[in-house]
Amino acid sequence: MTFPAVRMRRLRRTGALRSLVRETPLAASDLLLPLFIEQGLDGRAPIEAMPGVDRLSISAAVEEAGEVAALGIPGVLLFGIPGHKDAEGSGGWDDEGIVQLATRAIKEAHPDLLVITDVCLCEYTDHGHCGLLRPDGQVDNDASLELLARTAVSQARAGADAVAPSDMMDGRVGVIRKALDDEGLSDTPIIAYSAKFASAFYGPFRDAADSTPAFGDRRGYQMDPANGDEAVREALLDVQEGADMLMVKPALPYLDVLWRVKQETRLPMVAYNVSGEYAMLKAAVAAGHLDERTAVLETLTSIRRAGADVVITYHAKDAARWLQQT
Repeated sequence: MTFPAVRMRRLRRTGALRSLVRETPLAASDLLLPLFIEQGLDGRAPIEAMPGVDRLSISAAVEEAGEVAALGIPGVLLFGIPGHKDAEGSGGWDDEGIVQLATRAIKEAHPDLLVITDVCLCEYTDHGHCGLLRPDGQVDNDASLELLARTAVSQARAGADAVAPSDMMDGRVGVIRKALDDEGLSDTPIIAYSAKFASAFYGPFRDAADSTPAFGDRRGYQMDPANGDEAVREALLDVQEGADMLMVKPALPYLDVLWRVKQETRLPMVAYNVSGEYAMLKAAVAAGHLDERTAVLETLTSIRRAGADVVITYHAKDAARWLQQT
């Protein structure tokens, strides 16, 4: 045993000193909470696959945002569930759409809270895919870009502090950046879902957002879980197109990708601790296999240690409360 090893053991045994030498901090200010806003809903509706998470009316979302702010969590990420869906996903760029209305209401009630909006068409299309479809049923990448840009502009006009394109269409960051700049919204940052994998861990989210594809899957435009080099290339392309922050999604199965993208780009990194990861941990806790507080804080710390500057997580409120107690 070396002397440095002895010294570190002594430091770890001393609570106050242990916190001073901790390499990876975790705070409420590192977290964002996703919210599902449903048009026409009165109050809240529990999401069965995600215990503790609800669909929210606009008024309930404003109330939830107030709790978020009080806990020291800096912002929320909004997903919309419209009352009507169509082949083009027109609810996404409707200036009176559910996300636009919720953004205005939250910003009016809590002006200092960050509101980030998800830019995708899957929540608004009747077929559940993230872009327009060609006659053969395949997603038309280039034709989808204009509608994604319209969605981002509409959300930014409603007061969104940042827009987060999650569709994974090639070239969408550059088209959205140009559209925002052309509309005088050049100060609106883009948080790009740069490495979004075709993952099994999205299942509960798709139930929550009514966005399960009516046919086929999203492997044609989301990434193969086996491809790390491609993830880095995609991230570098998004940097060239004007992304301000980059995201890896999901988080836990892709911590190596998160680390690599951070090292290659040196941009601020976001990791999305997705619905399946949340539901998996909740199920283990419900079965008595894990202590929830310990497991959640360890999970979020590991995501931060891998390079995330921000963690989007459904655990955000609980984690913030537990961190207040430490």
